[in-house]
Order: sequence, then C-alpha cells, then structure tokens
Amino acid sequence: MITLTLTIILLTSVISFTAFSNEKIMDDLIFYPPAITNQNQWYRFFTSGLIHADIMHLLFNMYSFYLFGEMVESAFSNIYGASGKLVFGILYISALLVSILPTYLHHKDDYRYRSLGASGAVSAIIFAGIFIFPTIGMGIFPIPFHIPGFIFGPLYLIVSYYISQKGHGNINHSAHIWGALYGIVFVIVTATFLTKADLLNNFIYQVMDYLR
Repeated sequence: MITLTLTIILLTSVISFTAFSNEKIMDDLIFYPPAITNQNQWYRFFTSGLIHADIMHLLFNMYSFYLFGEMVESAFSNIYGASGKLVFGILYISALLVSILPTYLHHKDDYRYRSLGASGAVSAIIFAGIFIFPTIGMGIFPIPFHIPGFIFGPLYLIVSYYISQKGHGNINHSAHIWGALYGIVFVIVTATFLTKADLLNNFIYQVMDYLR
C-alpha cells in the first residue's frame, strides 16, 4: 500500500527533478515575496515546497521526511482514526504556509530574496513525531550516539535560532523553527478537539518515565 508519505515524496521528487533542468518552472514555483505582495501569487507559499536547490537538498529533505513521515502517519491513524491520513495531509500542507509566513512578512518587498524547499513542512512532521514519541533516539552530527527526542528538539531549536540571528548561509532557519513549533501546536490542538487522546500528558509521562 502506498502511503501518503511516499506519495508526497514521489510528487516532490518528480517536480524537483523537472525544475532542475527547467528554469521557467523553477521561477514560476519558487517562493518570491514581491510576486505575492504585488501580484497576489499566494500559491508560491505551497509550490516552493515542491522544488529544491539541488539533488542533495532534495535527498536530505525527503529522507528526513521519510524517516518520520511513515511513523507519524501511522500514529495519526491510531490517534485520529479514519481521519488520520487527512489530518496528516493537512498538517504537511498547512505547515508549508505557516513555516514561511514570518519570512514573507520580513521580506515581502525584498526583490533579492528567494526561498525554496520543503524544510518547514518536514520540520513540522519531525517535531510532531518528537511530541508523540519524545524518547525516540535521534542523532546530531558529530555526536556519535543518539539522544532522546525531547532533548534533541530544544537543542535543535536553540542552534537554529542562534544561526538565524547570525544571518550566515542560504538556509532559511526561520522556516525550520516555525515549522517545528507549528507541528507541536497542531498536534496538541487537533488531538484535543478531534479525539479523546491527551497527548500533552502522554508526552510528560513518557519523559518522566525515561528520566526515572
């Protein structure tokens, strides 16, 4: 059975590879704030997540998404029942918008700024997974051992914020941060209103049990 995770990976990969060799497709889909501000091309919030800078960028995002996507999609089926896949899809798609919205507000009239990639949505899925399974082992290069997700998460956010404040490189760390926070908030809110699951207490219980 083809999961929604694999469907997203396949669609993103096909469009990304097509855009690698077609500059017009890249220009039409990329996140370009002035095009949104002046021409109301709001679709760019979403289409920018379907293209990537190069093969390594694509592989890193899709591999990270695959590792957590399958797990989170399965967990959503258990938590939300028959609506699990729909909720999973809504999280991914809405995270494309939410994660890059602060970037848009900061660069809405910046004609030099462009951004692309699914990193914000991938971060939302990863942190949704961390929230549901807080003791899952995660690695940080170059540390040669795994640490639990509830420790990895805050460290990742702190490092991302520090680097974003320095303003070095071409990586949109803001999208990573907002995507991660949105993933957690989304799960808490939707689980509270759509299910009887108490995921916040479940998170606390797992962490406390791990620390005993």
